[in-house]
Formats: sequence, C-alpha cells, structure tokens
Amino acid sequence: MKKTFIAIFATLLALGASAQVKPGIEVLRDGGFAPLQGKRVGLITNPTGVDNNLKSTIDILHEAPGVTLVGLYAPEHGVRGDVHAGDHVDNSVDPATGVTVYSCYGATRKPTPEMLKDVDVLIYDIQDIGCRSYTFISTMGVAMEACAEQGKQFMVLDRPNPVGGNIIEGCIVEDSCYSFVSQFPIPYLYGMTPGELAQYLNNEGLLAGGVKCDLTVIPMEGWTRDMEFRATGMPWVLPSPHIPNPEAALYYPVSGILGELYYMSIGVGYTEPFKLFCAPWIDALDFAKRMNALELPGLKFRPINIKPFYSTGKGENLAGVEVYITDKNVAPLSLTQFYVMQELAAMYPEHAAFTEGNADPGRFNMFDKVCGSKEIRRRFAATYQVADIIDYWNKDVESFRAASSKYYLYK
Repeated sequence: MKKTFIAIFATLLALGASAQVKPGIEVLRDGGFAPLQGKRVGLITNPTGVDNNLKSTIDILHEAPGVTLVGLYAPEHGVRGDVHAGDHVDNSVDPATGVTVYSCYGATRKPTPEMLKDVDVLIYDIQDIGCRSYTFISTMGVAMEACAEQGKQFMVLDRPNPVGGNIIEGCIVEDSCYSFVSQFPIPYLYGMTPGELAQYLNNEGLLAGGVKCDLTVIPMEGWTRDMEFRATGMPWVLPSPHIPNPEAALYYPVSGILGELYYMSIGVGYTEPFKLFCAPWIDALDFAKRMNALELPGLKFRPINIKPFYSTGKGENLAGVEVYITDKNVAPLSLTQFYVMQELAAMYPEHAAFTEGNADPGRFNMFDKVCGSKEIRRRFAATYQVADIIDYWNKDVESFRAASSKYYLYK
C-alpha cells in the first residue's frame, strides 16, 4: 500500500513538473499569498480550480498561512461538480473543510450582502471554455458587481482559454437577448482569458449600472494566445459533464447553439459530445458528401451511425456526420451548425429546423438568447442560407477585437 501511494505521489509530481504553464493559483502561492495576508477570503470555484498536481484551490487557500477561507460560492454544477447541468445548487457545508458553501446558481446568482459580510476578498478560480453561453463567466461578472456594490475586493486567478486567445466569432449581445447565457455585450467566442475578460468588463463600464470593482488579476506564467490546451501541460478537469477533455471545449461552439433546439443529436448522450449532427431521417453518406463539398476551411466531415445512450435520440438508430477540426484558426467554428442546417434543409425540406413539426418552438427563445440576437434566426429561417447571416453574425468581431485587445495580458 505504501509503495502504491508513493508511486501515485510521484506521478502527480511528474505531472506538475511537466507543465509549461502555471495557473494563477500557483503564481499566487509561489508569491506567498502576499495580496491575501491577514484577509478573509471567499472563493468561487468548482473541480477545475486545481494546481498542476491536481490539488484543489479550496484546500490550498484553506491551508495558506495568513489567509482565512470563510466561504465557498458555487456556480452551475456546484463547487464539487456534483450537480447536473441547469439544476439549482443548494447552500451546504463543504465536508472537507467545514466551510459554508453558498449557491450562486439557484434562487440567488449574485452574492448578497449577507453572503459576503465576512469576506474581504472574493476570488474566482474556474477553468472556462471561452464561449459566452457557458455560465461561469456570467457568475464571475455578477460577483464582480456584488463586490463593487458592497465594497469588497475581487480577484481572478487566471487560466487558459482552450479555444485560444485569437478566435473571435459572433455578434455582440443585443438588448432583447440578455440572459445568464448572454450576460454581457461580448461575442459568442470572445478570445480572452477569465482575467482579461474581467478587466474588460470592469474598465469598459459593462457591469450593471456601470459599477467598477476593486479588481486584481493574478496572471498565468507561460501561456501564449496561440497555445493549444494540451501544450500547456496542465491537467484537464472537466468543467461540466459534457466537456470531458479540452477538445470538447473546442467543439462546443460548433454545435451548441443548434443543440438548444433538441432537434437532432449533437453527440451529447453519446461518446462524442458536440462533435456530431445525427437524426433518424439522415442518409449519412450523402450528408457527409454534401458537407465536404462545401470545402469549409479547417473542417472535415465523415459519415457516422450512432445509438445515443441518453438525451436526444436515446435508443434510436441515428445517422449523420462527425466533425473534425483540422485547423481551428481558419475554421468557421460557430457557423458550422448553420451550414449543417442549410444542407439539411436542401436535402430534407420537410425536416428544415424551424419549420412546424420539427424543432420545438418553445426552444426558439433559448436559441435566440444563446445567439445573442433574434435577428440571426429571423434571417436564417427565411432562406436557410448561411450567406444571409454571415455578415450579421460577424459584424462586431473587429470592433470587439480592437476594444478588448487593450486588456490582453499575454502575447
């Protein structure tokens, strides 16, 4: 038993030693937790908040000399990752530390004065996936608002954007589409780390009421904007059940908007989440041929037949395509699903996504909120041609790049 423990410990040490990138928590620790000395600390985190040896940020701060961890704040899925997507998170006590866990994904999403009364600094440490509709950045933003309103300090322990720091896609959220999946006026893929985004929201007056919090970002060491997550050497801890690896984070924007319609399987419920487009009425060979004939840059498609274990199409024989991203830097990631709907509408007009009897109209509102605009669906549903939405979808990309690049912490 002792030898086994030693072997496991050695493996973890080797894992940490091989990492090319230090996350913010390690940089903070290596600096002796200097900004936190003598302070009472609250922590927003989940299982992804770990160092390169997989030690939880919760435990690191709980043990940190001169630091008092007084509260944990749970986003979607919970602090320990034990809550299903979309389910409310309840207040509880963390069994490992005895620290109170407050829910930030239930009746309350913004920390209340009561929740922060004993806190001097509220810290955010979560591995994000770089997509606006993923709710962790919404939790970060409203927590920043709470700290601004209550006179508390806010700190971000930075982590990589697994899509990279150069890819920006999608229009900025429009007034009719703000929600917890589109909380702030940023593009669908925004090309920033959590720390960079926090600085952008804070300094551009984008928090509610234009408030500004006392913000500190602890940057990573060793990360560059073009870096693939695998190249960081950091361990990947799934931030939610259907993002089991960093590649899934890259495929999430490829199909996640279409997935809101529950109109076809996108691989959730099978072994390839966000990589598939399958339905019982599709001819896989013909569909793959049509998708490859488009010659979309950085993308390839292969025919596939599946029987999902759960979710859309559970237990049914489905056919369609599997997507392969060959070059993320040129691939139209978020537009891929619209090309899919375009080709399927041409092949099977009776199954066009927004026609009566196919996707549930009750889901159209969520589709719009994830898009950040009602105009995308309105234009696309009229013709099922990507050409009719592409300019609108990307109309804000360059202006956002210019505005956001002022807050880049990495080259």
